Order: sequence, then structure tokens, then C-alpha cells
Amino acid sequence: MIYKLIVVGSGASGIMSAITARQNGKKVLLLEKLDTIALKLKATGGGKCNITNTLSNEEFMEHFNRNGRFMRDALEVFDSKKLITFLSDIEVDTHSPDGFRVFPTSHSSNTIVIALQKKMQNIGVELKCNQKVQTLLYENNQIIGLKTSTHTYKCHNIIIATGGMGFSSLGAEGDGYKLASELGHKTTALFPAMLPLYTKESWVKRCRADTIAKVKIKVNIKKYKNLQATGDLIFTKKGLRGPVILDFSREITPLIERYGEVPILLNLTNGINEDEIIKHLKKQTSNILDAITTLVPTSVALELCKLVDVDVNLTFSKLAGLKKDKLISLLAWTPLTVIGSDGFKMAMITRGGISLKEINPKTMQSKIINGLYFCGEVMDIDGACGGYNLQWSFSSGFLAGQLKKR
Repeated sequence: MIYKLIVVGSGASGIMSAITARQNGKKVLLLEKLDTIALKLKATGGGKCNITNTLSNEEFMEHFNRNGRFMRDALEVFDSKKLITFLSDIEVDTHSPDGFRVFPTSHSSNTIVIALQKKMQNIGVELKCNQKVQTLLYENNQIIGLKTSTHTYKCHNIIIATGGMGFSSLGAEGDGYKLASELGHKTTALFPAMLPLYTKESWVKRCRADTIAKVKIKVNIKKYKNLQATGDLIFTKKGLRGPVILDFSREITPLIERYGEVPILLNLTNGINEDEIIKHLKKQTSNILDAITTLVPTSVALELCKLVDVDVNLTFSKLAGLKKDKLISLLAWTPLTVIGSDGFKMAMITRGGISLKEINPKTMQSKIINGLYFCGEVMDIDGACGGYNLQWSFSSGFLAGQLKKR
């Protein structure tokens, strides 16, 4: 038997490409190395599954920096509106509680996985689990099949949808990079992204009670001074987490590898600067600890006072000039040093992947091997929290599944 298409990997992008090709009348085989499909999709957003968001295509691409333009063709054929319609057609209702992020109304990723599996069964996508692909086969620059640990399958086209290295506990091993490299494709440097970070400073562990909103974070290295982000932050036993850290970690992890440790600055006071902090504190008549607590949580206020060795019972006006200046400086920009993370074990996504220079953005087909396509996280595209990465998986999967030739 010769398949028109074999899809390697049953995540969101792989399933979408298989469904698309089958709906276009192609004979499709979907291979999964584990004994069940879509494990990472089930874990997305802590199981709540932020599918996409409500941004326009132009705004959406801007959040992927230099690689955003590569997404244009995929978004044109399958954007967030078309994804929501597709999900509705397979009986998955969605909503956007905050007007930005889109979730299944069940707030359960399992709802989507079950619906996708039912759709594949109904249209005749052939699914085989426990099939780890070992080698892709080709002749005269054309795909002809692949070998798994137990079988050899013949086909005209292959889509690599194996994802990245993130969540290694769910089976991620970077299979797609190896398969592509054997056929001549290059992979950019790979880094864990969207994960908590560890700090050298231990005082953070005593500030775990509160989430701090609208924290601004920036890298305190002159060459990278433009790297910054804003969002909610949570202190942990070992460092930092929260939405702003998950987003910013994709910028930090490459710097950790390069420098060993990365100095950062945090504005914990809702963006107000030193002059505004001084004006605010001068108006407070209570002791300095209570006064600072009007700007940051009590636990943080106490630790900042300790760092400057301030007598917390004094009023702001009674503080010595040097200690007053140091405290104001700390409140405006609190310095920390990032020294590591849990790596790919806890990373939700991977920064880096198959070089986009070797993939046709209009088709998702390889520029090196005919009949070889890519979709999803295996490529060198990664975005922030907020439905960006999952939308890209569905969009690229849909475009790859069209099997358009160069």
C-alpha cells in the first residue's frame, strides 16, 4: 500500500494536517510514537487550553518578531476566525472571557482532543500509535516512504509534525530535528522557553504569598537593554514565575547559556519611577514598612528594607539620606540575577528549530526534498503565552495538509 501522505506526530499541527489532507481526498496515515495522541495538547494551559486569541493577523505576526512574516500565508488560509469555525463544526464551542484569549467553553483541552479524534475517525484518517519513526526514505530528491521501529511504509509525501523539545516528560525528544538533518536540513540552536526561572538571590523565597501585577522586567546588560516585558509575576522558592516570566524566559535562556548568569531589573511598583515613588512616600505618615506596603506586597516591602538595612519603625522623613536613596532605587528597579531553569523538562515550548530559510512559507514544503513538509513547533518559530503557539500549529498544519507543490 502506498499512502498519499504520512504525518509524523499527533499534536495539534499533525492532526490538523492529517484532517485537511483527508478532507481533500488523500489517503492519510498518522503515526504517533506514544500509545495515545495529543498528550501535549491535553496539557496546554494547565489543561484549560488557550486555543488562540482575537488579534488581527498583522498584530498576531508582530508577536513573533523577526520570524512573524513567515506566517502570513498560513494565517491567510487558516486564521483564528477559521479555527473557531472549524472547532464549532466539530462541536467544540469556544468563548473569550477577557476579550483576548480564546478557550473551549468547557475550559478543558480534553474536549478538543476528543473532538479531533472523532473527526479523524469519521473521515477515515488511519492512525497508528506506538510507531517511532527512525528514518525517512527518498530517491532522486523525492520522498518515497519511511521506516519505524517495526514497519516500512511507502508514501508520496511526509509531514514532520513532531514538535520541539519542551515537556520531555510527555515524550518530546527532538525526533523531527534528527529526521530532517539526515535529509540535509539545518536546525537552529535550541533553547527551553515558556518556563520558570531560578535566581541567585534567596530572599525571593520569602515573598511567595502574592502575585504582583504589571511588573516590568528588563535585561541589565547594555547590549540587550531593549529586551523587556510587562505582566504578572510570582516569586517562588527558587526564583520567578508567572505570565511575564513565561513570556520573557524565551529571551533569557539563550543568554544564560552565553553568560552563565543574567542580571535583570524588575519594576514592582506598577511602573512609577523614582521621583513618583518619593512623592508618594512623602505623603505617608506611617512607618516606612507600612508606607512601602502601599506600593508592593508586605513580604516584598520587608525584604527590600532588609536589603538596605532600614529600621522599619522609622518614617520616610527620618531615614538617613544614603539609605533613603538606596531604598528608592530598589523600589524603582529591583535587581535580581537569573542563573538557570529546569530546562526542557518544564519548558512548554522550544525556541529554535528547523531553519525557515529551507522551508517554503507558501506551502510548508522543504526547499531541499520534494514531498517533505513541516508544521508546528518543529520549525524555528515560537511565540508568547496567549494562544499564539497553538494557533500557529493549527494554521501551519492546515497549510501543510494542502500538499501544495513548489
